[in-house]
Formats: sequence, structure tokens, C-alpha cells
Amino acid sequence: MKRRLLIRATLSALALSFTLPFSAPVQSQQQPIIVFAAASMKNALDEAATEWTKANKTKVKISYASSSALAKQMENGAPADIFISADLKWMDYVAERKLIKANTRQNLLGNSLVLIARKDGKFKNVKVGPAFDLAGMLGKDRLALGQVDSVPAGIYAKSALEKLGIYKSVEDKLAQAENVRVALAYVSRGEAPLGIVYGTDAAAEPQVIVIGTFPSDSHPAILYPAAQIETSKNPNAAEFLKSLNSPSAQAIFRKYGFAVLASAKAN
Repeated sequence: MKRRLLIRATLSALALSFTLPFSAPVQSQQQPIIVFAAASMKNALDEAATEWTKANKTKVKISYASSSALAKQMENGAPADIFISADLKWMDYVAERKLIKANTRQNLLGNSLVLIARKDGKFKNVKVGPAFDLAGMLGKDRLALGQVDSVPAGIYAKSALEKLGIYKSVEDKLAQAENVRVALAYVSRGEAPLGIVYGTDAAAEPQVIVIGTFPSDSHPAILYPAAQIETSKNPNAAEFLKSLNSPSAQAIFRKYGFAVLASAKAN
């Protein structure tokens, strides 16, 4: 009798050892949410994603780059669940190619455009207005900004400089960067004395100061549209996108200097 019970216990233990690996990890191996986001969102979105992961036990992986680069990557088949652009142009670009779920699109945030210098540099407060002498300030040095034909921050900057009537005077002094955070780094490292970035980027870098703000009517409104990708199969993607409208996420965005556009919604 004892021998029979011992054999039965041994077989049960063996059966358990074979079944556990196939049944236990289901929750722990949830598919992470893949987000493609404008580089200027990094600090704020990282914090919002961390809060989401703590509450929902689902990882969020975020790829940051210029909106143009991310849109092209999606067009070429790069997998993602959510896209957050720093302007309408590149969201329209992916929408025209049927790459997003149109009914999920929303204008999430706003931003400002500022002129920055190193904190320990010679430039302080400047009145940014029509025909201000930016070329004279630069002398033989360069103005750091995003690529003016593709990077949203660069497109906004060029528009503002043209509206103020000074683009031609600085056109040959531009240090064009692949995204706004690289332009920010040029100034923070002293590689360029002045730069044009978003207000939120300037606030995120302790080595730079804002010496002037571009009038809001000198450039198109800086908007951050967000949408779920058409090919996304992640069951948690829609909930994460929705969470970016929550009061807690909006508090994070405001802390980093963004203007919140969508009305707060409780999850």
C-alpha cells in the first residue's frame, strides 16, 4: 500500500513539474505596448509610462526620434501600437497612408517655441520680435535647431524666423539637427551659442536658459496629435492611449511645461 502511494505521489509531482511552465507565465509575459513618440516628449512620457506600468503591470517601450523619422519607419513596416507626433503634418502623413485608426486620433498637448543659450554664456534676455538682430548675436557662430524641412521643431522655427523677417539673415548660420533634443544638446555642450527648441526641452536641460519666447502668432500652433496604429493587436494599447488623458497623466505633462489640450477623463 505504501509503495503504491509513493508511486502515485511521484507521478503527481512529475505531472506538476511538466504543466507549471506552460500555465504559470501567462500574466508575466504580457506583450509590451510599443510607442513611437516625438523626442521632445521624453521626460514627461517616460514618467507617465512608468506610472501606467506600476498601476497596470504592463510594460511600455518607447522609441523617441523626430516625428518625420518615426512616420517613415512606420511607413516602412516598423511595428508600433501608438504614435505621438510633434506636429499635425506627420500625423496627417501616416493618416493618408491608412497607418492609424482614425477614430483614435486626438490633439493631446501643446508647446511653445523659445530661444535658448547656455546658462553661463553672454546672452541673457532678448526681445524676440520683427527684425530682431539674431544674425548680429550669432556673429560667426551657428544657430542650433531641428532640420527645417522635416523635423517639426525646425519647421516651426523656420516659420517663426520667416514671419519675423530674419530667416534669410541667418540661413547660412544654421546647425540643423536630426531632432530637437540634439539641437538642445548642441547648446548645452557649448557647440552652438544659441538654439531654437520647445519650451519643455529648455526646462529639461539645466545647462541652458530661455532668453526669449517666439510670439505664438509667428508660427503654426504647436500641437501633439496621438493615435493608435492600424496594425496594432495589443489589447492594452487603447487603454494606455486613453490614460494619457487622465488627471494624473495631465498633471505630469503640466509639470514638464506642456499645455494640456484634451479634457481630463478618469480611467
